[in-house]
Amino acid sequence: MTTFLFENPIFLEHHTPEGHPERSDRIRAINLALEHERFAPLVREKAPQANEDFVLLAHPESHLRAVMSAIPEEDINQVEADTYASPASFQAALTGIGGAIAAVDAVFSGKADNAFVAARPPVRAAERNKTMGFCFFNNAAIAARHAQKAHGAERVAIVDWDVHHGNGTQDIFYDDRSVLFCSTHQMPLYPGSGAKGETGAGNIVNAPLSANDGSDHFREAFKSRVLPRVADFKPDIIIISAGFDAHHRDPLAQINLVADDFDWATAKLMELSEKSANNRVVSLLEGGYDLTGLAESAATHIYRLMRG
Repeated sequence: MTTFLFENPIFLEHHTPEGHPERSDRIRAINLALEHERFAPLVREKAPQANEDFVLLAHPESHLRAVMSAIPEEDINQVEADTYASPASFQAALTGIGGAIAAVDAVFSGKADNAFVAARPPVRAAERNKTMGFCFFNNAAIAARHAQKAHGAERVAIVDWDVHHGNGTQDIFYDDRSVLFCSTHQMPLYPGSGAKGETGAGNIVNAPLSANDGSDHFREAFKSRVLPRVADFKPDIIIISAGFDAHHRDPLAQINLVADDFDWATAKLMELSEKSANNRVVSLLEGGYDLTGLAESAATHIYRLMRG
């Protein structure tokens, strides 16, 4: 497998207040883990900064302007309850979009089989018209729309295993049968959405987990609810919202996964991508706030992408 890693130093320049869980050290921890010699074959690419117009693939112009107006000239600005912006945050957000777009282009061109975008701030909680949950724009949604518009993808599957429900992605695609959205997450937990009964136009699959659930519950939910739906959907590309905050060490939730669970889930999705999507998988970094758990899990996930 040829795996591209999209990265950019600007992701370190999105600053949050002291003690905030979504911090630059998250990227540094992943970078340190990827120094191991087994990652030597990983193709490292500098994520480009996207044009602002790409935001409009998933958000109205009013949302774009609202985010732009919230960016401070200095210091840190509180945009929403737990979402903060610093002077470089808008550039970092656009570069995260650029990385997601470039990843989609790479897998459709055949230059890469799959790709991982190591960007921050995270993205999946951003709704069509709302910044929330550390997120400004929804890169998973933008990447899905780009796959459809630029590469003719008829069916896009987005699988989200972040411990918090992907409310933003669900909001954007709630009545869109061309996009399948599947989420495993702890419930109840922020943001409060993600019940099994939230099914959209039949294209939304929620597989909530309870506090203190571990590997067995996660894998059963994946096998019984997520994998069959993805298989039946026969996507042209699979996009993973790869949050690693369901790891047992994470301070923001109470799910007890280990790195091997993310390896297993990655392998299962890769098997499905081989059948319908010519191996096309694009994975976007989301949550994960314990640095040890994040680094171990992300490295395991990326290594599985490389091995197939």
